[in-house]
Amino acid sequence: MRPTSLQEALQLLDEHKDEAKIMAGGVGLLAFMKERLVSPTYVVDIKGIKELETLRDEGSKGVSIGATPSLSQLLDWPPLKEKYRALYDCVSKLSDPVLRNRSTLLGDLCEALPFVDSPTPLLIFDAEVEAASVKGRRRIPVNEFIKGLAEVALEPNEIAVAVHLKPPPENSKSLFLKHTSNSEFSVVNVAALCANPSRPEDRVVRFSYGALAPAPTRVHEVEEIFKRKASVSQLIDDAVNAIKKSADPMTDVLAKAEYRAHILEVLAVRALGKLLGE
Repeated sequence: MRPTSLQEALQLLDEHKDEAKIMAGGVGLLAFMKERLVSPTYVVDIKGIKELETLRDEGSKGVSIGATPSLSQLLDWPPLKEKYRALYDCVSKLSDPVLRNRSTLLGDLCEALPFVDSPTPLLIFDAEVEAASVKGRRRIPVNEFIKGLAEVALEPNEIAVAVHLKPPPENSKSLFLKHTSNSEFSVVNVAALCANPSRPEDRVVRFSYGALAPAPTRVHEVEEIFKRKASVSQLIDDAVNAIKKSADPMTDVLAKAEYRAHILEVLAVRALGKLLGE
């Protein structure tokens, strides 16, 4: 089924609900179907819907990324590299150039698998997913959107039509780091942001991690730690301890919990040290 407008797609989904699945790039859905994890009666292809092709810089409101621009298009979009470097770095490491021509950011996010990278940087930019149905629209913070393993906060008749990122703090820098197993999948990934590192009164630090558990985590305690007056090295030590305490790593086919805990500490030290000049 190939609707030509968003309204038509929403009506199809409202009619068929659980019997239908949305396809944008198709990379995740086709993989799930191949593994017999889902068997939809109908596939609603939204790739050709003009309303969902948006890449919009809204200035002081942030940026809006529609459901269908490919990851390759995102990498060619200047605002992403200039303002949201952690997400840019993440997207540049996702998959390979061929799949990035098909994959979409929202499609990646909606897979909600632990080793999916994109939710982690989205957390530090206070991103929200815009969901639409025939009854209207609502926004869901990313930290509430992923509810668990392959489970998102969408109703059967809703489509994720865009993701909205708030503007980062002035003079901020951000980065994304990941550690993989023998495959391309993340064992641990982290995203961090820092503004005004040398001015404690104005300093802003954010940190999130993913691939440790079914859902990614933003460690808000880190933000409070860096508001204190102390040496940067001491603050980093305290922040890393808080990050370690917040984590409940899982064991799966990619890595053991103990290994994930160690890699999280390594990446946290590296990310915070780089942003804060240590």
